[in-house]
Amino acid sequence: MTAPARQRPSAAEFLPLARTCQPQYLKDLAELVAIDSGSYSPDGVNQVADWVQGRLTRTGFSVERIRLPGAHGQRSGDVLVARKRGRLTVAEGGRRILLAAHMDTVFEDGTAAERPFSMTGALAHGPGVSDDKGGLLAGLTALDILTSTGCDAYAELVFLATPDEEIGSPASRRVTEQTARDAHYGLGLECARENGDLVIARKGIAGLRLTVTGRAAHAGIEPERGANAALAAAHLVIALQALNGRWDGVTINVGVVRAGTRGNIVCPRAELDVEVRAATADDIRRVEEAIQEVAARPGVPGTTVLVEQTELCPPMEDTLAARRMFAAARAAGEVLGLHFGAASTGGVGDANLIAGTGVPVLDGLGPVGGADHTPEEWLDTATVPERVALLASLITSLGDERGA
Repeated sequence: MTAPARQRPSAAEFLPLARTCQPQYLKDLAELVAIDSGSYSPDGVNQVADWVQGRLTRTGFSVERIRLPGAHGQRSGDVLVARKRGRLTVAEGGRRILLAAHMDTVFEDGTAAERPFSMTGALAHGPGVSDDKGGLLAGLTALDILTSTGCDAYAELVFLATPDEEIGSPASRRVTEQTARDAHYGLGLECARENGDLVIARKGIAGLRLTVTGRAAHAGIEPERGANAALAAAHLVIALQALNGRWDGVTINVGVVRAGTRGNIVCPRAELDVEVRAATADDIRRVEEAIQEVAARPGVPGTTVLVEQTELCPPMEDTLAARRMFAAARAAGEVLGLHFGAASTGGVGDANLIAGTGVPVLDGLGPVGGADHTPEEWLDTATVPERVALLASLITSLGDERGA
């Protein structure tokens, strides 16, 4: 039997509730910012996870904490995956909505004491206040409002909080991708752009290592018997950097060059670490093919080049499905007096991993913030009520597609 339809609250109806939550939001934000939770500080990350788990449990979510082995010899904090079933089935038009935030920051232990949470007018400051504690808390606040108003016209809400997004999610990536595969929509809780825009696309990254093999020789007695891998690497750097501009929105950067051990030996080996950023998977593939072509023609006789992919983070592409999500967000925003655009960015995040599973994603749904990763990081707390109301409205809109 199909569940009876109820009147869906408008974004304007959520706004007074979000304003009522503002004092508690500021209190909670100060508490979260006071916790050092750098990516390499698992105890601090888990302290944030404890806090988030308590909050979600009180909101009726079942919470799973997944201990991770860590990566590169580093211990990691836990991943938190929380779920709450709605009153609709998927067959009835209910949808699974995944909300994603991260608990780690880029800052070292002790930063919270050195730069404690502070307010200058409506601007909040402190490590991680925008990236991503302000967005994470906005998501929790929106879920509180949905619970308090009995809005449950969805199949399931899933809240994902990761411990290592700031270092590329090496430990949590598998959990994020597994969690995303059953979702119909993904909502990223990174903060909005400084001008208020949401994020509809993020570039993907391919990391490549080019290993140049030459031939050693005595540099003073018989250099002609050598094949200089360092010289071949220099030719490669020039050729690879020259690929920039061939494709719109694609960047190629030779970031690291390693070559040789002694000045009196013709260099027999060199390595180049290259980063490619592109807006589409097709562009990443095209660039990798072009790099293979360059590598096949080393500029020094007697040298060879091996190309290996060391990293791949899929792009969050600007798709038709994402545009439909953005249209729903913009419609709710208009009711709230918010006017924003759809931004594309070169920065990557967990939204990329979600999009890589084929799930449409809209990101930047936290409050407005900026200067991330710097001592000047800020969050405009005056934007919190409208952004929380927007998020709550978007969840209700996407969660129920009966008759859509």
